[in-house]
Amino acid sequence: MDESAEKPEAVKGVRAERIKREELDIADRRKHEGRKATPLKSHAKETGAHHRVYRFRFYPTEAQAEQLGKTFGACRWVYNEGLSLRSRAWDQHRVNVGFAETCRALTGWKRAEERAWLKEVSSTVLQQALRHLDQAFTRFFKGSAKYPKRRKKQRSRDAATYVRTGFRWVEDPERRGTGLITLAKQSEPLDVRWSRPLPAGAVPVRLSVTRDRAGRYFVSVLVEERMTALPGLFLPGSQEPKAVGLDLGLASLATLDDGTKLDHPRLLKRYAEKLARLQRELHKKVRGSKNREKVRQKIARLYALIGDVRRDMLDQFTTRLVRENQVLVVEDLSIVNLLRSARGKGKRRKARLNQTISDASWGELLQKLRYKCQWYGRTLVIVDRFFPSTRRCSTCHTKGAKLDISVREWTCTECHAVHDRDVNAAVNLRDEGMRLYWLVAAGQPSEKKKPTMIKAAELKESLPAT
Repeated sequence: MDESAEKPEAVKGVRAERIKREELDIADRRKHEGRKATPLKSHAKETGAHHRVYRFRFYPTEAQAEQLGKTFGACRWVYNEGLSLRSRAWDQHRVNVGFAETCRALTGWKRAEERAWLKEVSSTVLQQALRHLDQAFTRFFKGSAKYPKRRKKQRSRDAATYVRTGFRWVEDPERRGTGLITLAKQSEPLDVRWSRPLPAGAVPVRLSVTRDRAGRYFVSVLVEERMTALPGLFLPGSQEPKAVGLDLGLASLATLDDGTKLDHPRLLKRYAEKLARLQRELHKKVRGSKNREKVRQKIARLYALIGDVRRDMLDQFTTRLVRENQVLVVEDLSIVNLLRSARGKGKRRKARLNQTISDASWGELLQKLRYKCQWYGRTLVIVDRFFPSTRRCSTCHTKGAKLDISVREWTCTECHAVHDRDVNAAVNLRDEGMRLYWLVAAGQPSEKKKPTMIKAAELKESLPAT
């Protein structure tokens, strides 16, 4: 039997509109029926401007904390209800429901007497929750993410997004870059601790208010900022850009081609004993008791401390790399594959290895390098993951045998050079990255701006085997 015949096609047209109206309780589109439909225009950034997020901590009053708690709960409920509506529409009726239909359904949800509490929350915030759901489905249809899941109160992050019509911003004329932020449905401005000012004269495009598991409140301000590229760095007496090879590892978090090593902080291992003690206390407490909540808060604060220390360390390290080098070369790591759980023999060792990789936060480090190179006019070269950087001799380029992860030094069988495993890999990455850099730069006019990222896997030219 033909498999395509078993899958019913999507219902469209008048029949789909009837199902939405009668079965799914989605009101018809009555507003602006006589007006000609025009496509929505996305917010266009100015030439040379970048979207940048500034994150600040704030301390809400009791009334603000109560209202934000209702907002977080309403956003989570609307997201889950929209997910249920779209799933039910397809599973039971084979009807596609998009963002516009869920917004019309939201109007019906707010009119119901049993859901009058939805009116206490700004409608723009609830619509943004549905927008996030629509973006999740878009990623699913593209194949870059799994099917959206329901948000749970104890598992999902408390967050709400306010667009430009959902808050009021008044800049302080005496302290440019700071000011008063008043959210919708609130009468008093937030008590924000301005650790650094926003760009003078910048108007926030969007706000995201979050509450972490430790009970801390943060506001993330998205602004348009025109970044000034750093001056070019070249080797003395030449036009060759200053480059650095960066090898990520576990013995050392990062190793540069000049032998400089960034120690692995191993924060989870450092606080493992304290975390284990608190976890034992947590399991001894009665569920729902105040004492259990106190212990849970201690665990959450400790994890928040670990995350803050890790982010601060990576920010300082990546900023220093970008300021001191023109070209940065890294390896294309498949972190998802590296974190796959092992089965059978060696399972416990692999679990400890996975924890160390997660603690290193390689993905966050690479992400910071990507956007900082784009901001400041640097070039990030990503070498192919199958390039033998570790077992190739950086002196004579002879490829040696595969090395176990426990081998930290090895000797080349051809030139008898003794190599540090990580330093040798960093040197090979730098050389390969510069080869790719000149391969791309040679095909561009000299006056054209050099690319901010070069990825070996995306190059159209066939690269010679190494």
